[in-house]
Amino acid sequence: MLRREFLKFAAAAAVLRHHKPLASPPANATLTKEDEAFLDDLERRGCLFFLEQASSTTGQVLDRAAARVADSGNGKLDPRRMASIAATGFGLAALCIADKRGYESHARILDRVRRTLRFHANQLPHVHGFFYHFNDLDTGARFRDTEISSIDTSILLCGILTVRAHFHDDAEIQQLATAIYNRVEWPWLLNIPGEQTLCMGWKPESGFLKGRWNHYCELMMIYLLAIGSPTHPIDPSCWSAWSRPKMSYAGFDYISGSDPLFVHQYSHAFFDFRYQRDAYADYFANSILATRAHESFCLNLGKFYTSDYWGISSSDSQHGYAAWGGPPGEGHIDGSVVPNATAGSLPFLPDECLRVQRALRERYGKYAWGRYGFCDALNPNAQWYDADVLGIDLGISVLMAENLRTGFLWQTFMRNPEATIAMQRAGFHKQ
Repeated sequence: MLRREFLKFAAAAAVLRHHKPLASPPANATLTKEDEAFLDDLERRGCLFFLEQASSTTGQVLDRAAARVADSGNGKLDPRRMASIAATGFGLAALCIADKRGYESHARILDRVRRTLRFHANQLPHVHGFFYHFNDLDTGARFRDTEISSIDTSILLCGILTVRAHFHDDAEIQQLATAIYNRVEWPWLLNIPGEQTLCMGWKPESGFLKGRWNHYCELMMIYLLAIGSPTHPIDPSCWSAWSRPKMSYAGFDYISGSDPLFVHQYSHAFFDFRYQRDAYADYFANSILATRAHESFCLNLGKFYTSDYWGISSSDSQHGYAAWGGPPGEGHIDGSVVPNATAGSLPFLPDECLRVQRALRERYGKYAWGRYGFCDALNPNAQWYDADVLGIDLGISVLMAENLRTGFLWQTFMRNPEATIAMQRAGFHKQ
């Protein structure tokens, strides 16, 4: 077990069962040497994916790669060509971790970051500053009929702002990163006069998508990036335009839609919501509660789930890619576990999530653990282990592992003045 200040979690959960507010707990845990060794191995392997499964010229990162691609030790680039701008965004942040921890030479990382920013600033097609979700790895051409994506562009921008803050002495990185962020025309996504919620995306064939970012989920990063923009901001009142539905499960009351667990993780990988709240919630505490509720949901399902085998989020499954999880139950839950579900919640429930992570490797590492860490999902009872790893799932795992250990991503990203300004404009204050 971890020796740490998080001992008040149990008391906090009991308080919440009586419907009283919960404040953000301390975010850093005191880890054992064994915990540190495991997390360091997880991060090192995840960072290796972003170094090896990316174009050496464009810096774009593959959406997925074979989990066992490198068992021979050579780490060759997967032959698939579909790059993901979200994976690239997570990858840029992971490169900062690799630089900080010495997983790769500073010179190589600096060169990769510069090449990535040059390509995205000068060559990758964009519309009003927003990028297509998937692109050809080497040319940047739009992949099939993929959409211009507001959330995936936002994840990319978070990675870009992270490298700008980390490599603060590099003039080229500063110029390119700032140019990419500043050219994004956020009001374009409102697209309807008087509308205050942002559209999810756009296609040249059919125009704006019908979906809007109108209820709590991973959307916080989109709105904060838009509100904090020094060139094309949206009005801060848009922060109050999306709903915050209430969820109650097993005595835990928290804000959430009927969405997978990752929605409580993505914005938290970059923006530091600890010890502060807006007019509506303490979102860090909310993610703690959402993770606790998810753990209870899994354990109540049975289906082989135990205290060291739980966690489901959007991922591959035996039946294709699935947005699954709960509560409430979503998708065909068959006893599979998705490692990034607990890895992405490491700062929220360190003891519980680390126990799962270490148990998965100890018990199923022969089939589920490879050059880049865990395969995307596994179901040992069905003798199924995913053949692939996914960039976004490795990304959230690496970033949140580092945030648990040191808070490095939070500290780095929040050095961007736009991030602080955005949270002030949205009404955040210390508590």
